[in-house]
Amino acid sequence: MKYSYINYFFVFGAIFILTSCVDLSKRKTIMEVEDNERHYYPILAGQQKDLSFKLKNVGKNPLMITDIITSCGCLKVDEGAAAFTVPPGKERLLTLSYNSAKNIGYVKHYITLYGNFEDVPFKELVFDINVVPNAMYTKDYEELYSDEIKAQGGFKEFVDGDASNKGYYMDEDFSKSIHDNK
Repeated sequence: MKYSYINYFFVFGAIFILTSCVDLSKRKTIMEVEDNERHYYPILAGQQKDLSFKLKNVGKNPLMITDIITSCGCLKVDEGAAAFTVPPGKERLLTLSYNSAKNIGYVKHYITLYGNFEDVPFKELVFDINVVPNAMYTKDYEELYSDEIKAQGGFKEFVDGDASNKGYYMDEDFSKSIHDNK
């Protein structure tokens, strides 16, 4: 009798070990991104901008982001966020820092996420922004406006916030306002 209990224990232990070694990266899941394809307000060249994307796992398996590739060296992923896991039904913020010193004019950037996505090998986060250059002699409209705000004591900046920390807008925002005006 003593050996039969040990045999049962060994068999159940082996089954448990084998089933726990299933490769989770082969289990596919669905990820949703809140407000993808953003259009940020213009900033002056050289200003930093922090971007946060809310990633939500709406599938039944854990979401495993294995790699993050940015379209420009001007985008940096937060320390330790190049690979992470999101449990089913949970969300996580992906935060990046954008250095506008390396771009001028209209720029569109892509952040490619690789993971265990259902039906596709990768997902892209997209945003665009206008980077206004510092004029050497002739000030552009952003600098003139900034000088005007500072001349007024900077009170408007306290209310509206710093120009480099303004939010973003979505294409849907314009379609809403068009339908509201009819």
